[in-house]
Amino acid sequence: MKPIRVAIVGCGRISDLHALGYRGREDAMIVAVCDPRRKRAQEKAKTWGVERVFAKYQEVLANTDIDLVELLVPHHLHAEMTIAACEAGKHVSVQKPMALTITEADQMISAAEKAGVILRIYENFVFYPPFVEAKRLIERGEIGEPQMIRLHYNSGTRDTGWRVSLTAWLWRFDEKRSGGGPLVFDHGYHLFSLAYHLMGEVEQVFAWIDRSRVMPSKYVDGPATVMFQFKAPKRYGVMDFAYTPKMRIDSLYYADDNRVEIIGDRGVLFINRCTARTVDLPELMMFRDGMTVPIPIGRVEWHDSFVDCTHHLIDVLKGGEKPILDGQTGKAVLQFSLAAHQSACTGQAIRPEDVD
Repeated sequence: MKPIRVAIVGCGRISDLHALGYRGREDAMIVAVCDPRRKRAQEKAKTWGVERVFAKYQEVLANTDIDLVELLVPHHLHAEMTIAACEAGKHVSVQKPMALTITEADQMISAAEKAGVILRIYENFVFYPPFVEAKRLIERGEIGEPQMIRLHYNSGTRDTGWRVSLTAWLWRFDEKRSGGGPLVFDHGYHLFSLAYHLMGEVEQVFAWIDRSRVMPSKYVDGPATVMFQFKAPKRYGVMDFAYTPKMRIDSLYYADDNRVEIIGDRGVLFINRCTARTVDLPELMMFRDGMTVPIPIGRVEWHDSFVDCTHHLIDVLKGGEKPILDGQTGKAVLQFSLAAHQSACTGQAIRPEDVD
């Protein structure tokens, strides 16, 4: 079987983590790099050992020896670039959030189905080893019947993690390009995906989303709280986003972090880190039978989630199985996310399935 030939489209900071999943693989390899800033694309190509560099996406799609495109581009481009790739017969892995609207998501799903190609939304959080182990423990009944999930997000100081230029972030404050704010809509898609993945489909959502100014005329969508009821009986969730730019969070990646609690009728799981180590505790702990014990995890770095997310897609393309976050699941998560925004705007509980 020939190796899967991949084009990375968009060479921002996160592309380095996407590239890790192809390192040392003989069944899949990066064969092309594309970015409108050719110099940046050339730098990435040199680092990754890739020969072909493109500045125009259409040139990538014209190459018949490219099987898969990974789209790491601003959100407003996801739909049109995904549809174009499908029409060119390419499999597509598109960064979260899937799209800006449900109409766009439906168009993406339809294009993939019509072309007979795989569409998956790149969501690394569901592959982060502590979350993977937590799901396994839930399914094994270790904490009994799940009743509640709590997901926490904190931002941090800008100088204690990745150095990302301000210009690289500006598009995220433009709702026409980003679809929403950088906290609840952008980063929040990770947490909406995780809650859906661990606890199931969502019945209704209620949210409060505030605004905080980060610079003249630029705001983030936080602090915020999102509450939700799952379709499974007696199962609920709470998600909070704290905008805390004065909080020092040391990280090898973005200077922010997430913590998650999953409460069952027999015990509680605590996932205590993601992109950083905000609290000095084991990555995964379980409270049960009156005792709290650490659960050993061999791989706990955030980049491990990117490696495993990429490996999963390679296995999907080789074996024909369904990706964990396929188009329909990505659409359901998008409806979950948009329901929170509609609730915050209307002051009403919103059913995700009513979002269109």
